[in-house]
Amino acid sequence: MDFELSKPQKLLQSSVRELLSRECPTERVRELMATETAFDEGLWQHLADQGLIGLTLPEEHEGMGLGAVELAAVAEVMGSFCLPGPFLSNHWASTLLATAGNNNLAEAYLEPIVDGTLRATIALLEASGDWDPAGVTATAKAQPAGGGYRLDGNKLFVSDADTAGLILWVARLGDELAIFSLSAGIAGMEIEAMPAIDATRKLYRVTLSDVTVPSDRLLAGGEQARAALAFATREATIAACAELVGGMQWITNTTVEYAKSRQQFGKPIGAFQAVQHRCADLLLHLESARSATYSAAWAVAENDPEVDRLVSVTKAYCSDAAREVASSGIQVHGGIGFTWEHDLQLYFKRAKSNELLFGDATYHRERIARMIIDR
Repeated sequence: MDFELSKPQKLLQSSVRELLSRECPTERVRELMATETAFDEGLWQHLADQGLIGLTLPEEHEGMGLGAVELAAVAEVMGSFCLPGPFLSNHWASTLLATAGNNNLAEAYLEPIVDGTLRATIALLEASGDWDPAGVTATAKAQPAGGGYRLDGNKLFVSDADTAGLILWVARLGDELAIFSLSAGIAGMEIEAMPAIDATRKLYRVTLSDVTVPSDRLLAGGEQARAALAFATREATIAACAELVGGMQWITNTTVEYAKSRQQFGKPIGAFQAVQHRCADLLLHLESARSATYSAAWAVAENDPEVDRLVSVTKAYCSDAAREVASSGIQVHGGIGFTWEHDLQLYFKRAKSNELLFGDATYHRERIARMIIDR
């Protein structure tokens, strides 16, 4: 069996690498980190012009109609450049829009998302920090005489909410899950910046207080909402893992080169066995994470019945591996690895941020255990 990417997939990766080499060098990443939103309209439009915003969206909505493997290939390159901005959160939200089964809202929003004029995000996490939608407590109450729904709740760690024009709000409608499409900044919505370890992706608290929306703002409810959110989160988790792989590749390359050139006691530090062991471990973690990620991406693309288990195994491994790779990279670099001037700190922070995104290793190990018990 050939596990290599196909020629078109490699060409896709190459085109993304060429674009980001030109439009997103490290200097630009640092400039965007210092802004309030870490968003660059010009860079975003370049991504849209290459079709990357709608990479896996259906062709009827002007997307490219590609699969999870192509998404992983693109996200790996983005991770190697520590791409700032809302690509991941926007992909998560647009996938949810495309799979929720509401054609009216899909038609209204997906084409503007694909052409880059609209960005979306999902408000899911609450004070519990639980990525399981069963833990949602934000409320939605149907109003009498077809008066729509009244929404109340407080969401934390909402990615890129300040640059999104559309927020998909996950709430509890009676005993069922419900997802609503809200225009950012509507009356009764408050968006407040939160501290974030990764300054290339800004996080926000979003609060709704007695907000009434019309009935046509309901994107999906019940089993349809749960299934669509599960699918979108599954794809986004693969993208997050692929980003970690790209970051690990950058750290590995940079650390090995440093070990070759840094002199100590008259010889390169890479000549010392302790450093060689660390570099070998970098490669082991990197290639194992890459193998797991593309295996899970293939399972998503092929609707493998074991897909949820594979995605959780991948996220658990990549979360731990990226943290270990980033830590070892800093250890090999020594004092310079801790400084703001060195780019290694950017990848360390992205690794920690993506480790927590969509559930850390502990969350996914518990999820795997529940799957085994429920068989």
